[in-house]
Amino acid sequence: MKKSHFKTHLLFYVLITMLLALIVWTIWGNTALMANSITLSGNQIPSEFSGFRIAQVSDLHNAEFGEKNSLLLNRLSENKPDIIAITGDLVDAQHTNIDVALSFAEKAVQIAPVYYVTGNHEASLSQYSELKTGLEAAGVIVLDDKAIQLEHNGGIVTLMGLSDPNFTIKSNIFDEVPAMISTKLNDLTEDKAGYTILLSHRPELFDTYVSCGVDLVLSGHAHGGQFRLPLIGGLVAPNQGFFPKYDAGLYSDGGTNMVVSRGLGNSIIPLRFNNRPEIVLVELTAD
Repeated sequence: MKKSHFKTHLLFYVLITMLLALIVWTIWGNTALMANSITLSGNQIPSEFSGFRIAQVSDLHNAEFGEKNSLLLNRLSENKPDIIAITGDLVDAQHTNIDVALSFAEKAVQIAPVYYVTGNHEASLSQYSELKTGLEAAGVIVLDDKAIQLEHNGGIVTLMGLSDPNFTIKSNIFDEVPAMISTKLNDLTEDKAGYTILLSHRPELFDTYVSCGVDLVLSGHAHGGQFRLPLIGGLVAPNQGFFPKYDAGLYSDGGTNMVVSRGLGNSIIPLRFNNRPEIVLVELTAD
């Protein structure tokens, strides 16, 4: 009788210990910022851009890592990027704090030139004009359906940015978005030769990016699938549903590479599992 009572108590304490460990690990996994590096090589990359480093910041959703995002800014600075690319959802439409976003931007531009595109949360934001004005005043280049030339060591690549589709089409029940994005990309790349880099929030449009011949896409939106399962990957992502095809990392098709950041913050689902917040460091290498 006593032995059975002891085993019951032991099992209870073991389960409580495991539960507490899981809670601590999950909290740590939602706040412990990490940097993932991806090296891309190819003969289409200009030799002058060999070693060019892009730091990607995505889906911050007004989160703060350290006081005034000091930990995030320090991590960016120590990796010495040539440019910083913000690929949407810098703010969260449900709990917007433009001051936090602008404070981060003002410090980020002191590290490297910053280029920004919108996400679906900016498209739902009544104060987007205020945010855009503040970002531009801070020195951020806002690429709302724009293309510019980036020069480095005498070489040139084209950097493009797409506004989130929700600015134009609120519901995609008729599958209009791919055609709209294709038209925009064809307009942006018209008469432009050489290596192309696209900042676009939406990874689910990868087939469209491929068909338009974009060389490199930096994307986010999927939050790494929110809950990452061993041997399976992400569980769910917006606009992709369960077991998303494009949730994190590098995807390639023909001459097009797409890097999908797991992002930094949370939104509707306030918790990540096995899915640490990340910045992505992309380094270009010419063959």
